[in-house]
Amino acid sequence: MSYGAVGHGGHYHSQAPEAHFMHTPGLCIVIPRNPIQTKGLLLASIRSPDPVIFFEPKILYRMSEDMVPEEDYTIPIGKAELLQEGKDITLLGYGASIRQLKMAAKMAEAKGITCDIIDLRTILPYDIDTIEKSVKKTGRLLVTHEGPVTAGVGAEIAAKIQERCFLHMHAPVKRVCGFDTPFPFVYEPVFFYSF
Repeated sequence: MSYGAVGHGGHYHSQAPEAHFMHTPGLCIVIPRNPIQTKGLLLASIRSPDPVIFFEPKILYRMSEDMVPEEDYTIPIGKAELLQEGKDITLLGYGASIRQLKMAAKMAEAKGITCDIIDLRTILPYDIDTIEKSVKKTGRLLVTHEGPVTAGVGAEIAAKIQERCFLHMHAPVKRVCGFDTPFPFVYEPVFFYSF
């Protein structure tokens, strides 16, 4: 299903409901960041013996310039991808939020801060081992997603990292997420770019 904000969808069309489905045992939840990832993850989802909900970020429909390979390929469900290596902080997201994380990493780099960027790709089951390895190296974690901050994907990951990496942390986990309110139709661009 398509999901997420595009700047003019309002509360009926801009929701990010992936956290609702995290409470369903046995369900896989997949969210790609670009068309190349979409093809590989979608083929893996179709071929999976488990039920999969596949979310496509609507904003990517109009933003991508990637050429998708014609050959058959799959990307493993449940495996995150380390997109960039750094030493100071781990930035974690999925779907359209990866674009914002890359921009934030460039801004941080201008100030001498280097970032690990991880694309979660699969919300459930999520790849805690890749996240843990990165956080133990950097000592810091920032998680972002479009959905509301309360009981979101970031809350689950923050709790798990706190359990596994407490003695390695230099700062508390930070969540930069959507507000706990419906998307406003007229002011959606303001809402979307203010968290």
